[in-house]
Amino acid sequence: MNRTAHLPDYVELHAVSNYSFLRGGSHPEELIERALALGYRGLALTDEASLAGVVRAHLALRKAREAGVPGADTFQLLLGSEFEVTDPTPFKLVVLACHRIGYGLLCEFITRLRRANPGKGLAPLRREDIHPAAWGDCLVLLIPQRHTPPEAISAHTRWLRQHFADRCWLGVALHHHLDDAVWLRTLRHIGEAEQVPLVATGDVHMHLRSRKPLQAVLTATRVGLALAACGLHLERHAERHLRSRLRLAQRYPADLLRATQDVAARCAFSLDELRYEYPDEIVPQGESADGFLRRVSAEGLARRYPQGVSATVQAQLDKELALIAELGYEKYFLTVYDIVCFARSRHILCQGRGSAANSVVCYALGITEVDPEHSTLLFERFISRERNEPPDIDVDFEHERREEVIQYLYTRYGRDRAALTATVITYRTRSALRDVGKALGFSLDEIERASGNLQWWDSQAALAERLQEVGLDPSTRRVQQWLELTRTLVGFPRHLSQHTGGFVLSRGALCRMVPIENANMPDRSVIQWDKDDLDALGLLKVDVLALGMLTALRKAMHFIGQWRGQPFDLPSIPREDPACYEMMCRADTIGVFQIESRAQMSMLPRLKPRQFYDLVVEVALVRPGPIQGGMVHPYLRRRQGLEPIDYPRGLQAALKRTLGVPIFQEQVMQIAMIAAGFTAGEADDLRRSMAAWRRKGDVHKFKERIKAGMRANQYSPEFAEQICQQIEGFGSYGFPESHAASFALLVYASAWIKCHEPAAFLAGLLNAQPLGFYSPSQLVQDARRHGVEVRPPDVMCSTWDCSLESGSPQSEPAVRLGLRLLAGLSPDVAQRIVTARQQAPFTDVDDLARRADLDQRTLRALAAGDALMSLSGHRRQQVWEASALHRAPPLLREAPVAEAPLALPAAPEGEEIVFDYASQGLTLRRHPLALLRPQLSEQRLLSAGELHDFPNGRLARACGIVTVRQQPGTASGVVFVTLEDETGTVNVIVWPALKERQRRELVHARLLAVYGVWQREGEVRHLVAHRLRDLTPLLGRLSTHSRDFH
Repeated sequence: MNRTAHLPDYVELHAVSNYSFLRGGSHPEELIERALALGYRGLALTDEASLAGVVRAHLALRKAREAGVPGADTFQLLLGSEFEVTDPTPFKLVVLACHRIGYGLLCEFITRLRRANPGKGLAPLRREDIHPAAWGDCLVLLIPQRHTPPEAISAHTRWLRQHFADRCWLGVALHHHLDDAVWLRTLRHIGEAEQVPLVATGDVHMHLRSRKPLQAVLTATRVGLALAACGLHLERHAERHLRSRLRLAQRYPADLLRATQDVAARCAFSLDELRYEYPDEIVPQGESADGFLRRVSAEGLARRYPQGVSATVQAQLDKELALIAELGYEKYFLTVYDIVCFARSRHILCQGRGSAANSVVCYALGITEVDPEHSTLLFERFISRERNEPPDIDVDFEHERREEVIQYLYTRYGRDRAALTATVITYRTRSALRDVGKALGFSLDEIERASGNLQWWDSQAALAERLQEVGLDPSTRRVQQWLELTRTLVGFPRHLSQHTGGFVLSRGALCRMVPIENANMPDRSVIQWDKDDLDALGLLKVDVLALGMLTALRKAMHFIGQWRGQPFDLPSIPREDPACYEMMCRADTIGVFQIESRAQMSMLPRLKPRQFYDLVVEVALVRPGPIQGGMVHPYLRRRQGLEPIDYPRGLQAALKRTLGVPIFQEQVMQIAMIAAGFTAGEADDLRRSMAAWRRKGDVHKFKERIKAGMRANQYSPEFAEQICQQIEGFGSYGFPESHAASFALLVYASAWIKCHEPAAFLAGLLNAQPLGFYSPSQLVQDARRHGVEVRPPDVMCSTWDCSLESGSPQSEPAVRLGLRLLAGLSPDVAQRIVTARQQAPFTDVDDLARRADLDQRTLRALAAGDALMSLSGHRRQQVWEASALHRAPPLLREAPVAEAPLALPAAPEGEEIVFDYASQGLTLRRHPLALLRPQLSEQRLLSAGELHDFPNGRLARACGIVTVRQQPGTASGVVFVTLEDETGTVNVIVWPALKERQRRELVHARLLAVYGVWQREGEVRHLVAHRLRDLTPLLGRLSTHSRDFH
C-alpha cells in the first residue's frame, strides 16, 4: 500500500531565504529543490521587505521543470514579502501577490519603505501606514508572535479583517513548543470570533534541519554578539525548516493544511509575465523610433565617411536596421545614443566596447569607434533573430566624470524610472572565516591571525592547514566547527551593493517591476536584482561603466594641448607610428592600457606588433580562453615562421586574419557556421553556451552537433575534436574580436602618448590614480628612466593635481608632483593654498598658515611630504616650524609672529627616503636599494641592470622590493613576482612546489632575495626561483606595499 497517497497536499506560505540577510539559512534554490523533494505543491518566498531572491527561485523551478523533476510542472512558486509591524505588541504580515497588478503594488510598497529614510535600511512600518489600496490584488497573512496577549491578537485580527476582508488569513506556526495546543486553541477562538480563517505556515528559515548551526551564526553576526551571549536572540530549536508532509500531518489539523491550497489557488502570478517597455523620451515628437534611428544613423555615417559610404558598409547598415526594427530594439539603441550625446556635449571621453563594436549602427551613432571598413564584423555576435534577449551595449566613461552621466539619467527619467542594477555581495573565505570566528567566540587575535594568513590563491581545502600554521589545532572540535561553518557560509549573500554601472530604465514606473532601494552612495538608488537576474528575465540594462584610462588619456591630452598651444584629442594621434610599435616590441609598456601586465609584457617581444591589428590579437591572446584552448603557441610559432600556415578546407575566410588559429569568439561562430552547418542564431547560442560548458556540464549537446555537422561536411574526426577542445577552452574567458579592437584603440593611444609625450603621460596617470597595475612610485621611476624630469610637491608651485612646468632643456616639460600625493591632505586644503598663493607668494610658513587658514595637523602633513622646502629648507626644519606654529585665536589670526629662527641640521639621506615613502609613497631621491647595494653586493645579489644581459641558463641571485604578486587563474598555481631596485625590475617565476614550501617568505617579504636560474629568450627575461629569502629587516622603518592580483 502506498503511504504517500495518504499524505496531505501542502503549500508553504511563509519561507525566508538567505536574501533576508543574516536571517535565512538557505539559498532560494535549495528551498525550491527541497520543497519539490518533499512533494510540496508550492512554496511562497517571503523575504523581509525584499524580492531580491525571487529570480533565483524562479530559475530553480524552471530548471527543475526542464529536467523533468517529479511534481515540478504543477509546483507553484508564490511571490511575496514579510513585514514587521512596529506596534506596542509587534506582529508580522506576509503579503502574497495574486496577479501582475498585485505584484507591482507590492514592489512599490517595498520601494516606499526602503526609500523612506536617507541611506540604506528599512523605515519602521506602523499599522496606520498600511492602506488596503497599497496591497490591492494581494493576500495578507497575519503572523502573531507567541506570548502576545490574546486581546492584542484579537485587535490585530480585527484590524486585518476591516482592511482586507475577503483576502486575509491568520497564520498558525506550530514548532513543537510545549504550548502548541494552547496556542492553536487561542488562535482558533480568535479566528472564529473575528471571522478570519486560519492557515498553516512554517515560518521557514532553512531547507534542512542541519543548517541550524549556520543560522545561529548568522543571527549572532546580525546582533553583533558571540553565540554564547545571544540568549533569546537564537531560535530555541531547529524546527524552522521544510518539514516532511508526514511531520506536518502529525502537527497541524487537516483543515489548516488544506487552507494552504486555498491561498495558493488565488495566486497566479509568474515572473514570466514581466514585459519590458522602453522609454519614449528619446524619440522626437512627430517621428517614429525606426525613422529617427535611420535618420541619425545616416547622418552619423556621412560624418564618419566624408568621402562617401562604401556599398559594403551601406548594405551592412541596411541589414542591421532591418533586424533591429523587426525585433523592436530601436529605442534601446536610441537610449544609448542619447547617453553618449550627453557625454560628448560635456566633453566626457567615452567609448563603447564588447560585442556592440560588431555593429555599423553603433559606429554610425558614435557609440563605438571600431571602423567596419577595417575590421571583420559579425553582427550576429551582437544581435540574432533566434536569441530571445535584448542586446547588451557596454559604454566606458571617464571614471572621474561618470557620476555626471549617472545624475543625467536620474534627472531625465526620474527616480521611479531609473536605477542602478544591484550586485550581490557574497561571503568569501576570509570574510566568512572572520564572522564565524567571532560568533564562535574566538579571540580577535586568533581571528586576525587566521584570516591574515589566507591569500587570494588559497583554496577552501587549504583552510585547515592555514589555521594550523598560526597555532590553531584543526583536530579540536571547536576549530572543526569553525572550518565547517566557514565552508558552508562561503557564497551566502551578505548584502546588496550597486553594480559598476548597469542602469535599468523604463517607460513606466520601474518600482512596479522590481523594488528600488537607496544605495550607500548619496543620490543613487538600486533595484533589488543583479545583472544575471535581468538577463534571465530578458530585461534591458544599459551599462554606464567607468574606465580610469579614459580619465588618464583626457588629462594627458589636455596637457599636450596646453604645452603645444593648440587642442589635442584622440584623432590628433598619428596612426601606425613605427616608434610606438618599436617601444611595444621591447615590452616598454609600464602604464600602457591592457598591455602592462606581466603576461602581456612577456608576450609583446614574441608577437612583435607592427600594425594595429596585431594589437587586437595581442589583447585577445593573453586571456584564459585562448591560453586554455591551446591557441597561443601555435599562433606564435606561425607568426615567427617556425610552423607552416595552413587552413582547413573552407575555413580560410574565417581564420586567415589569425594565421589559421581561432583566437576570437566570432571565429568560433564562423567555424560552426561554415564547417558544421550552424545557422547564425545557432552559432550565437553556441557562443553564449561556451561559458556554461564546464560549469554546467552541458558539453554533450554541442559537441555531438559540431562533430556530426563536420562529419557531414567531410572534415576529419581529429580536426573536429581539436575544434571542440578549443571551443571548450573559450568557455573560461574568450574575447570577441570587436571588444579586442575597441580596447586596442586605447592601447595604441596610450602607447603613443607614453612614447612621444612621456611627461604628459605620467601626469595624466598620476592624476587618474588609483589605476592599473603600477603604483605612483613605479610610474615615476619608469618616467625618470625615460628622461622625464620629476619635481617634488611644493606649496609655492604645486596644485592639487600634478602639472607640467618648463623643464631643462626648455623644449621638454617637467612634471611637478601635486599635493594629492601627500598623505593626510584634502582637496579643500590644496585649493585654499592655491587661492592664497594666486593673490601673492608666501613669504614663510607663518604667512602660509595665516592666509590659507591651515591648522597644525595640515602643516605637519605638508612638512612630512617635504612640501615646505621653498619656505623652510630641509625636512627637519620644516617639521620644526610646522610643529612650533599654533593656531591663533580669530582676533590675532592676521597678526604676524616675529620669532628668532632656530637652525637644525639636515637629516641623513636614509631618513629622508623613509619619510618620502611614508608621506608620498615614493621618493625622488636615490632608490632605497642604492643605499643597501654594498650589503647586497657582499652577498653577491645582482641588480636588475646586471641581470639584463646575463646569459641564459646561468645560476643567478637577485634582490628587490616586492611591488607586484600575481597568480592568474590560468597559471596552474604559478605565482609571478616583480622585484624593483635602483636599476629597474626583475620578473620572478615561483613554481607551485616552492610556493608551498616557502609560503611565508613569498607572502610576507617586502624585500625579497631570490636564488634561481636566469632565463632569457630574446627580449623576454625572468628569474626562475629555486629559493627565497626574506630580507625585510634591512628596510628598517621604510614602508612599502605590493599590489597583489589574481
